Amino acid sequence: MEPLASSSHSTHKSIGVVGLGIIGRAVAAHLRRNRFPVYVWNRSPRPVPNFVGSPADLASLCDYIQIFVSNDEALLQTVEQLSADLAPRHIVLAHSTVAPDSMRAAAEIVERRGARFIEASFTGSKLAAEKGELIYYVGGTERALREARSILEASSKEIIHIGAIGQASAIKIATNMITAASVQAAAEGLALVQALGVPLEKFVEAMRANASHSTTLAMKLPKMLEGDFEPHFSVKHMLKDMQIANDIALSRYLDLGLTAAARDQLVEQMQSGHGDDDYSSVARKFLHDIAPAVYEEPQTDTQDEQSDAGESISDTTESEAPRAESQGTASMTAQPRKLSGLSFSGGGDGSANTASRLRRGFLKQLLSRFSSGQG
Repeated sequence: MEPLASSSHSTHKSIGVVGLGIIGRAVAAHLRRNRFPVYVWNRSPRPVPNFVGSPADLASLCDYIQIFVSNDEALLQTVEQLSADLAPRHIVLAHSTVAPDSMRAAAEIVERRGARFIEASFTGSKLAAEKGELIYYVGGTERALREARSILEASSKEIIHIGAIGQASAIKIATNMITAASVQAAAEGLALVQALGVPLEKFVEAMRANASHSTTLAMKLPKMLEGDFEPHFSVKHMLKDMQIANDIALSRYLDLGLTAAARDQLVEQMQSGHGDDDYSSVARKFLHDIAPAVYEEPQTDTQDEQSDAGESISDTTESEAPRAESQGTASMTAQPRKLSGLSFSGGGDGSANTASRLRRGFLKQLLSRFSSGQG
């Protein structure tokens, strides 16, 4: 077995970071604190040290390139921009939450040039990134991981090698499915409790002692009661992940009822103009008369950064790029605004009709595939 690359050996190797959202910035800062030379690029120019003119410039200056962009298209576009300048000395680390097929396609583009590729999806975000406590789910060869390990260690508390490229993305999507369903269930639990006249604070207190409690609920429930939907992981990014899960389900003839329901609720929030709010804003469907919160939303570039929902493992989640993903939803541009007070009540007929149409559409697609003999 080959020995692990030492920190002293790795620190003289330059690292490029693509995407300067909250996570990309935090990772770059940790790398510098660990004495790595760091160069950065973002689609929107930033007044930061070592900002270069293009991804190609990063490839010419750096041996390792970490990519923090928001979706499948952005990831594939970034590796295409890098590809002409890649060589066997390069290792590209992709941190986006995308479909496994997209991750494999990105790896193929990189490896075609003789460079190596590591899939490094992460969980834990805003606060965890600032503390250097991300958790990476890694796909790729043991040899590439050994060489790049010190780079990942600079911003993480744990690195879990899942297996081949694409498998870490599958794990990441599956964990986000659980996170989305958990928060949706909590919103509905709050609705039932208030409808029966029980103080909402008692529900939160009871959940703390319940076996189903989690770090996600510990963070989200109090904020839901306050009407505080400052984004740590946005509606539009969680919707993107749930759509990936539903697309996989359709292709494999899986009936993922909870995931489809969570997606439908996120679609309602998108259509109501809340795409840049935290995904816990699904509670808006039920909430009234709760103390409002005020915040200003981050203004970042659409290609800047992938976000994460993994509060169940880490402390909190990150902000993300502001434009909605394509996955059949409209693009939304949010402005800073005040949140109105909230209390629990039923949702509107329009939202219910939208969700019903989405479910019917899914069934029509599935029946069409069966009738045409696909799969």
